Amino acid sequence: MPHRSILAVVLWMTGALLAFSATAIAVRALAPSFSIFEMLAVRNAAGVLILLALALLRPELRPGLKPRRFGLHLARNVLHFAGTDGWAFGLTLLPLATVFALEFTTPAWVALLAIPLLKERMTRGRLVAVVLGFIGILVILRPGLESLQPAGLLMLGVAFSFALVAIMTKRLTMTESTFSILFFMNLIQLPMNLAGVSRAFWLEIQKVHLLPLAGICLGGLLSHYFLTNAYRRGDATMVVPLDFMRIPLIALVGWQFYGEPLDPFVFLGSGCIILGLLYSLHREARSA
Repeated sequence: MPHRSILAVVLWMTGALLAFSATAIAVRALAPSFSIFEMLAVRNAAGVLILLALALLRPELRPGLKPRRFGLHLARNVLHFAGTDGWAFGLTLLPLATVFALEFTTPAWVALLAIPLLKERMTRGRLVAVVLGFIGILVILRPGLESLQPAGLLMLGVAFSFALVAIMTKRLTMTESTFSILFFMNLIQLPMNLAGVSRAFWLEIQKVHLLPLAGICLGGLLSHYFLTNAYRRGDATMVVPLDFMRIPLIALVGWQFYGEPLDPFVFLGSGCIILGLLYSLHREARSA
């Protein structure tokens, strides 16, 4: 992988981290007034409208409205729908740092699945990043009986579904445009979320809701745009460990916005994660 590609992966993932964090803040802000299905339905509807408007303005995007592999799009989005709704529900039950820590068992699954399913090579640097990242998660989470509560088990299921989604996303980037992946993600998941809506919730929207609604719409769309482009530029086994950086970032967000205590174990675990990432990126650059 050339140096430019490594830098591009890091930059795309930085954008994804910020967008995912903005989405988490928006979900917390809207949770007292709207259900998870209502919030995600708004996000999907906004995504479809924005992408259709782009297709009208830019004719070169229009081929993306006709997918080459609709079956894979459908399977990916059924899994992503289940994972996203579980993730958003977990945000309302657990501290932000705990949600993200449990979610980040995903890279271990991706590392295992990418070898047989994507024929990727597990280099020493990537293996170190995954192992130290997983150790960092264990340090942050300190698993025990609390991790076995239903909300914790839910998040572990979410992590496995996201690993499968990551593998499918990488496969789709081989034949589908980023525009197509994002469009069918929102188009397929919109009716799924609307099926869980039981009221005319749009009549309840007030001025105070507009900013977090904008955050969930733009954050949801941009996070997947950045993440998909990161997968396009690099192997899944390289991209996903970079996502570990969401944990220290969201811990700071939880402390700043919601008064969640800064656990010293979060910083110790984050140090393990960062050390593994720096070593992996150093090895990738040397190989380039």
